[in-house]
Amino acid sequence: MVGRRRGRGLGMSAVVVGVLGLVLAVGAFGWLRSSYGVSTVGGDSMRPTYGKGDRVVWERVDGSQVRRGDVVVFTPPESYGFDAPLMKRVVGVGGDRVRCCTLVGSRERVTVNGEPIEEPYVYGGDPDGVHQPYDVKVPAGRLFLLGDHRANSLDSRFHLDEQGGTVSADAVLGRVTDDRAVPALLVAALLLGGVLLLTGVGLGIGFLAVRRRRAPEMPQMPWPVQPGGS
Repeated sequence: MVGRRRGRGLGMSAVVVGVLGLVLAVGAFGWLRSSYGVSTVGGDSMRPTYGKGDRVVWERVDGSQVRRGDVVVFTPPESYGFDAPLMKRVVGVGGDRVRCCTLVGSRERVTVNGEPIEEPYVYGGDPDGVHQPYDVKVPAGRLFLLGDHRANSLDSRFHLDEQGGTVSADAVLGRVTDDRAVPALLVAALLLGGVLLLTGVGLGIGFLAVRRRRAPEMPQMPWPVQPGGS
């Protein structure tokens, strides 16, 4: 009786732990995939913020949610000549007027709506880089994008004849984030779910082994006796 109860408890534990692990793993994987992406920086256009080979995490957001200063991953227009997503910084959003460059004191500055913007992230402190002036009114639903390494970035400045070099906000795949807490938590949940699932499988195997040991042996049938023998 005790062995039977023990075996039944082992079977119930296998089901509960296995199902819990499966739900946790599938849920964490689904949330992670639908909310975040990971990319490897392929060039130096975003130095010094991000260098070639850096792994970046980006959260999936609608293009209308990004703001000036955000670094975004986006699908480039055909004119860029790239099939893979690119990463640039948002300098202007719909309705902004972006101009380069205005001398403020002894420094050249990019201005947005007539106001010089602080760009501590630009490589070498140079907001221009290629000495190519521009004055762009960003259409609604579009973004003006620049790399942080202005002397080494293929960005909105080189496509000015196509809607001022702007990119559709719908092309945005996500916004780069340095906050790894939520993705790390989801990865931990995924791993825990996998461990619980494997544990459930192990308990299930143990249950089957106990059940097999408890199965009674069927008695062997005697050989039939032929009638009429003397």
